[in-house]
Amino acid sequence: MKNIKTLLIGSMAAFTMFACSNDFLEYEPEGFLSVEAAATAENAEALVVAAYAGIANDDMVGPLTSMWVYGSVRSDDAYKGGGGRGDVDVIDRYEQYNLTIADDPVDWMAPRTWTSYYAAISRANLALNVINEIPEADYANKITRQAELRFLRAHSHFVLKLLFKKIPYITEGLTQEEILEISNIIDNDELWNKIADDFLFAYNNLPQSQEEVGRADKNAAAAYLAKLRLYQAYEQNDTHQVTNINMDRLQEVIDYADDVTGALESDYGNNYLDGFDNGPESIWAAQFSINDGTTVSRVSFVTGLNSPHGNGLYGCCGFHLASQNMVNAFRTDADGLPLLDTFNDSNIFDVVNNDGETPLASGLTVDPRIDHTVGIPGRPFKYRNTVKENGDMIYNYSWARDPGVYGYFGNMKEQQAPDCSCYVKEGPFIGTSKNIEFIRYADVLLFKAEALIQRGEVDAGITIINDIRMRAAASTQRQISAGATNIYNIGTYPMGMAKTEALKALMFERRLEFGMEGPRFFDLVRWGIAEPVLNDYLEVEKTRKDFLSNAQFTSGRDEYYPIPQREIDFTGGLYKQNPNY
Repeated sequence: MKNIKTLLIGSMAAFTMFACSNDFLEYEPEGFLSVEAAATAENAEALVVAAYAGIANDDMVGPLTSMWVYGSVRSDDAYKGGGGRGDVDVIDRYEQYNLTIADDPVDWMAPRTWTSYYAAISRANLALNVINEIPEADYANKITRQAELRFLRAHSHFVLKLLFKKIPYITEGLTQEEILEISNIIDNDELWNKIADDFLFAYNNLPQSQEEVGRADKNAAAAYLAKLRLYQAYEQNDTHQVTNINMDRLQEVIDYADDVTGALESDYGNNYLDGFDNGPESIWAAQFSINDGTTVSRVSFVTGLNSPHGNGLYGCCGFHLASQNMVNAFRTDADGLPLLDTFNDSNIFDVVNNDGETPLASGLTVDPRIDHTVGIPGRPFKYRNTVKENGDMIYNYSWARDPGVYGYFGNMKEQQAPDCSCYVKEGPFIGTSKNIEFIRYADVLLFKAEALIQRGEVDAGITIINDIRMRAAASTQRQISAGATNIYNIGTYPMGMAKTEALKALMFERRLEFGMEGPRFFDLVRWGIAEPVLNDYLEVEKTRKDFLSNAQFTSGRDEYYPIPQREIDFTGGLYKQNPNY
């Protein structure tokens, strides 16, 4: 909502929504204002903007927007990084799958995200309570704003479901007593449908696009319905095993995906550069701003721990580092295709020479998306050789904070060049006004491709995958002009593939396209392959990184986080714990 940022300060001053407390159910407005007194169009508009703010009110220790902790580090894409295992040790516990009791005092991060998302839900519900009381004759935007708020509420519940699976679904119009009677024990399919009902209301009542970018629209609702029905299609039992793939749900994925309008950015890198926010590939994103009159601006600090460390250009603290497995995944064969089964048999870019570079072995080639995703010693960082008045921008092995533990690879997508006008620095930490995407058009295309392949329409799905790959093949000029050696070779898949091989290609393509963006862990859980993939990853990675020597993924437990024990206690045991915690 770049265009409505100026409303945010005033709306938050007028409605300070929630005081901090130990549980989301205890949140009360600091200054009491009855629904009847607040039920004006002007107040309603301010409350809606405050609800949008709620879904991006996160920081580096309570993620809501970026899933770098929950979806990237917890997968085979990345290591925690930072200054050793004890630095923000809760993430180390997540990376090791070593969180086995629900009231572990070390585990404060996921419970904080639970609380923050239910605070966002409470904002949406409070706004709905007010708007529902306003006659349509007095509020021309009534139905549109109701649809936006239900979209926001569905989004929050959707993310909570990905993280915790068993969650209470909280709607407007409930008393505190009624809220306390809502259990988190609900049939998995029924919970998906409750979330879908809110998205469907948005889909049926929002315009195709909105004048103020950042507001939810029908296009975003269609994309989210495609995503939700895809997850719902992989039916799980009580211990998170996939027991059936629902073909009717997959057809819904295709239908909703066909309803989404958008286009791929001409260059893959545009998705990760300031100045390209809300472009053709952006379907719905968290919006941020800078120089907006507030103390540190409405920038995102959610990745504030993750900038390169020790180079004098950035700040702190060297978290979220690409795994060797992730780097190896970008290797291609003579036809420019991924090595689906053997990519991890040997390492690429794994030896730092006397010049601080990691040259690729002779004859090897890579997918160009590697240089959009990973910081590699000796290669230009963020498409730059130098930055004016800021020194060398060739990624150097010295940028690694703790190479003895986590190696030398960095992350690039969530970084900007240090002379970017999008920056705010708070002490050693960096925030930026760059949007964080919840869904982009490449996502929608691959949702459809997955559904098509699962339904046996293999060539149609492979055609979509090849479109994604051709865009990647055309996204090389920034790196080459910056001085990176042209070692790229990326090709397209042939028609006539068997379904099993096509699914393998689809899964691999999602990893390459969204590497270190956060969906990887949730993809593995959706497909029902988290345990074999992650334990195979750990078996090899333990030979490379000693800190993973005791890591082990436990099927039937580690697919989801435990329900925060304080929530179970607060509801007197009404909420039930996930299995094996």
